[in-house]
Amino acid sequence: MSDASAGPVCVFGAGAIGCYLGGRLAAAGAHVTLVGRARIGDAIHLHGLTLTDRRGYRGALAPADVRFATDPAAAAAARLVLVAVKSAATREAAAQLAGVLRPGTIMISFQNGLHNADVLRDALPQATVLAGMVPFNVIERGPGAFHQGSAGRLAVDASPALQPFTGLFARAGLPLVLHRDMRTVQWAKLLLNLNNAVNALANLPLRDELAQRTYRRCVALAQREALHWLARAAIRPARLTPLPAAWIPAMLDLPDAAFRVLGGRMLEIDPLARSSMSDDLAAHRATEVEWINGEIVRLAGRFGAPAPRRRSMRGCARSSTTRKARRHVRCGAAMRCGPTWPRRRRVRATCRPRRPASRRLPTARAGRND
Repeated sequence: MSDASAGPVCVFGAGAIGCYLGGRLAAAGAHVTLVGRARIGDAIHLHGLTLTDRRGYRGALAPADVRFATDPAAAAAARLVLVAVKSAATREAAAQLAGVLRPGTIMISFQNGLHNADVLRDALPQATVLAGMVPFNVIERGPGAFHQGSAGRLAVDASPALQPFTGLFARAGLPLVLHRDMRTVQWAKLLLNLNNAVNALANLPLRDELAQRTYRRCVALAQREALHWLARAAIRPARLTPLPAAWIPAMLDLPDAAFRVLGGRMLEIDPLARSSMSDDLAAHRATEVEWINGEIVRLAGRFGAPAPRRRSMRGCARSSTTRKARRHVRCGAAMRCGPTWPRRRRVRATCRPRRPASRRLPTARAGRND
């Protein structure tokens, strides 16, 4: 079914997440243009797009049915622009789009972190910029093949401007959940994303990492520290999971056998899925650690405190990007910085316990919003 009445859509930053979102919309009948790097474009021109998810969805677009460009000018005709670039590239993306977008363009920032929509809003006054959140992971399984490896529904700022597009997203199997306070949603997602650095340094698929208590306790320490400063700042994260955010660290602390029973839904992830930060480290790219862990460091800094566990994990992730080969990092030592409040349990074990056979496969690339 055609959705021409909604107007053309552009995905700016067509990596794994961008190609998946844009491909699903195109398969539902939307006029979609993907703007991204030549590597992705070359693969799509040869193989088209194949889109799958854990529930059995499979969509395919022939190469001739996919509009892909490397020139930002391709966004000029778009009525809706989905921004999916890395946080470090947001200012550059805004500069590229400043002379391209027409007045009244709607823009959704589907990016990690808290402030990307603010950056876009300041640089692009002619556009209606909305904050968005992608809760699921996308894996690049092969040339032009993108797989949604975990569950969740897209979240976006509530705005009347979205009304022409809500039906399109629903038909594409990507219904939008509209929120009047997206900042609390972004904080909740950031709490979950504190696992990204642990996963990256562990160098394991997410499911294998979360199946091991040592890694989970690293994540639990990080989340407890973040929750402490959120409470000090009177910030109450939205509820994105069956458990309230404040209960998740206790669940992560459970022994493996109990966690498999009580926290099994956290393990319902594609066996190859990894955090986007893990993918970045493997490719020796700069990570989004400043836009995730760095936010907790800055929040604690508002109260004159150091947030030592976030600083340690941030430092590990930073230093790992400069190494030619990633080494095993002792996350227990990284997190063992001394308690910032009473009864803080320390992680004594290292983050290199058992290593399953499922090592990194070079054909599997994680999407950036996991």
